[in-house]
Amino acid sequence: MTPMLVAGLAGGLTLALSLVLPFAVKPLLVRLGIMDVPNERSSHDRPVLRGLGLAVLIAVTLGGAMAVGLIASAGGGLARWNVLLVVVLSSLAAGLLGLAEDLRGLSVQMRSVLLLLLAAGSAVGALLAFRPSDELVEFGFAGGTAAAAWFLEPAVVPPQLPLWASILLAVYAVLFISSYINVANFMDGLNGISGFHGAIAGLTFAAAGLLGGLPWLVAAGAVLAAGFLGFLPWNLTRPGAFLGDVGSYLLGGATAITSFAALLAGVPLLATIGPMVIYFGDVGVTLVKRVRAGRKWDEPHKEHVYQRIQQMGYSHVRASGLTAGCTLVASLLGLASFFTGLPGTLALLTGGLAVLVLYLLLPRLLPVRGG
Repeated sequence: MTPMLVAGLAGGLTLALSLVLPFAVKPLLVRLGIMDVPNERSSHDRPVLRGLGLAVLIAVTLGGAMAVGLIASAGGGLARWNVLLVVVLSSLAAGLLGLAEDLRGLSVQMRSVLLLLLAAGSAVGALLAFRPSDELVEFGFAGGTAAAAWFLEPAVVPPQLPLWASILLAVYAVLFISSYINVANFMDGLNGISGFHGAIAGLTFAAAGLLGGLPWLVAAGAVLAAGFLGFLPWNLTRPGAFLGDVGSYLLGGATAITSFAALLAGVPLLATIGPMVIYFGDVGVTLVKRVRAGRKWDEPHKEHVYQRIQQMGYSHVRASGLTAGCTLVASLLGLASFFTGLPGTLALLTGGLAVLVLYLLLPRLLPVRGG
């Protein structure tokens, strides 16, 4: 079974489930009364059902489990089914934490502790999944096909890290993963924005997996993209529905955990962070501006770049599309680092930062739309 077939089957199952499961999940959310009531942070003006990310969570978990099973049944070792298992379980944990926030609410302190524990578990799990003994396991492919060779000889090779480097990486991962879950939650404020982001991030990781010869990454990216593509029709058509924290935590967790695992696998740094540059930049710059202005960073607000664009008269889809377009360009620049040396990588980094600056300036550059 080829890597593309594994990704296609797992992605297809995820997409089908993400499209269909809301029929079962929506009545449950209605009974639980999980509604998003407009507040200081909202960009909508009427109560809307939220929590539909539960359907995406179930779809991504089942699609990811299928991919793990298919890759594991083909053989162990360099296919890294265990890395994919860490990604799937960690993403599930992130989504369940968001579900708890939707259903009962969590104190800031409790949420922060749980996010750090989740990130720590994900980081340790990913590091252990890349233990050197995995390199010695051979596959059971019949016939010595080209697909089998592709599984066995990845284009990128995970570096062998000393203990101190693993500890530093784990600390980085804890901060990186926990932060990005919050970032994705902050950025989930317009119809379409999270669906577009999940699709672009997933497709970027799948492309990185193809370029790097990493079957688990192709499958992880396909499942992530399919899950959030399936959510878009429910989000963009009337009466609409929101992901809720369960969906935004899933998005942030799955993206960050996959990114970190890809970095451990030897994927170029720019390729792993390309889909995240715009989101990190928007949240980081907005929070710094609020702190400098003497406002509390954690209070609800509508000062993010994507929100300011929408307030200029642009529809949710257009504002979300502009954000997604910049994310796509940054992601493509990141993928281009597969083909460059250090000078080229520095040029691509400069290009990515230029895209971020352009995005941050959009509220000044775009014309105000009437009506």
